[in-house]
Amino acid sequence: MTAKLTILIVEPDKTRADAIIDSLVATGDHHIRVLAESTGLARSVAELNPDLVLVDVANPSRDAIDALALASSPLERPVAMFVDRSDDGLTKAAIEAGVSAYVVDGMHPDRVKPVLDAAIARFHMFARMRNELAATKRALEERKIIDRAKGILMRARNLSEDEAYALIRKTAMGQGKKIADVAQALVTASELLS
Repeated sequence: MTAKLTILIVEPDKTRADAIIDSLVATGDHHIRVLAESTGLARSVAELNPDLVLVDVANPSRDAIDALALASSPLERPVAMFVDRSDDGLTKAAIEAGVSAYVVDGMHPDRVKPVLDAAIARFHMFARMRNELAATKRALEERKIIDRAKGILMRARNLSEDEAYALIRKTAMGQGKKIADVAQALVTASELLS
C-alpha cells in the first residue's frame, strides 16, 4: 500500500477502530473513515466510493457476512474481513460473496498492512480473471454469430465458407464496423425475413 487510499473501516468498538487507524496511518497517508454500524454501509460505500473496505466482526453469522459483503460491493473494490471466530461455512460464504481477505482470529494491528496488501492483490487478480472471462465469452458469442451469418450467406448466395467470411469482412470494412456487428445485422435481418 504505497498510494494514498480511501479506506472505510466498519468497526463498532472505538478502541479497536483507533488501533486499526493507527496501524493504517503507519502505512501511509490515507483518507480513513470509520463507520460504527454496518446498517448504513451501502449508503456510505456509495457516497465515499472507497478504494478498500475493512470490516471487523467479532461474532459473524452467515446473514451478517452476506449483508456486509453485498453492502460493501466486493466486486468493485477489495474487502478485507476480520473475524474473531469462524467455521468452514462462514469462510466459504465470505469467499463466495467476494470478500478478498477473510482473516480469522480477529484484528491485530501488526497484521493490517500485509492483510490489506494481500486483499488488494487478490482483488486485482480476480478482477483481471473476471475481465478475461467476460472477453472470452464475448468472443465466443461473436464467433457464433459470425458462423451463423456465414451459414446464411453460404445458403443464400451459394458461397464457400471463406467467401462468406470475406464478404462479411469486406462489408464491415466498408461500413467502418466490427465484423461481429455486421454479422449480427445479417442474422437479425434473416430472422425477420424468415
